[in-house]
Amino acid sequence: MTTDELLSVVSRTGAPPVLFIVGEEAFLADEAVAVLRTAALGGQGTAFDEDKFTGGETPVLRALSAAKTLPMLAPKRFVYVRQAERWEGEGENASEGLEALAEYIQDPSPSTCFVVVFRKLDMRRKHALAAKKKGIIVSCEALTGAALVRWVESRSRAKGHAIHHDVAERIAALSGPELFVIEDVLERLGLYVGAGNAIDDPAVAALVTRVRLGDTWGLVDAVAQRDLAKALSALADAYDPKDRGLPLLGALAWSVRQLAKLQAGLASGMSEGEAGKFAGIFQPSRLREGLGRARAMKLGEGERWLRILAETDLALKGSRRPAEAILEDMLIRLVRKSA
Repeated sequence: MTTDELLSVVSRTGAPPVLFIVGEEAFLADEAVAVLRTAALGGQGTAFDEDKFTGGETPVLRALSAAKTLPMLAPKRFVYVRQAERWEGEGENASEGLEALAEYIQDPSPSTCFVVVFRKLDMRRKHALAAKKKGIIVSCEALTGAALVRWVESRSRAKGHAIHHDVAERIAALSGPELFVIEDVLERLGLYVGAGNAIDDPAVAALVTRVRLGDTWGLVDAVAQRDLAKALSALADAYDPKDRGLPLLGALAWSVRQLAKLQAGLASGMSEGEAGKFAGIFQPSRLREGLGRARAMKLGEGERWLRILAETDLALKGSRRPAEAILEDMLIRLVRKSA
């Protein structure tokens, strides 16, 4: 199940007796643990009603013993094990404990919420198969692509700030994929725009990239026109030596990626509206502008630009050359006609 589905289950039936939380995205895992802890302890728990363990440091059998203990004051005991994948790495030394864990899943204590967190779970093991069969695995894998953008939109609106899809996509591209980082960005943006106000592109430009969307598109247009002088002038206006141009490069890549997707959608026979949705462009005015830019580009040009931008990103992060010189070389390569 997803974390959203878990929230729905908890709101309907309370904290489940046993749950595996699996995945690399620590932000989602921590949120799920916090929700389960509150549901189990009900704000009435004491230290006697809660145990926290670390796999590899605490034997499986000790954690299970805690899970089988009755609560004292809280509605349920809350027993939490982090880094449980370390149990699986102990080989034969952990076999007895993992067998016991698989058996416990079949008949867990109803007075305990036993939460076991794995970064990775070996689905060949008996306890993993038992958890899958019971439907008690919550996936907290890293979010990418459209799922990450939807998370930005949902998180922003939950904080009381409307947000357009293209702004959410830009935040995801520039600040992702780690949700802790995006959460911090959204907090700062919310404070910047004020309670109840929309998070918009000027706010993103002010706090995240220091690059206005108009500057980015001006640079894209200059490259598309193969006007090196205009492109270099746009670069000079947008470049900030404090950050070696990395936010500018990220904003540029985001814009080019949208155009490449728009162009690919049109080439596959999609209608203009369908291609716009595929590219993540929903505002009619922005779609009209994007269609004009996409049609002016040679087919496949966007992919070539993205390769150059990726190589530039590596150079900015790993080269001792002046960042401005690297970016100027990038523009020369971008405006050069492909063979």
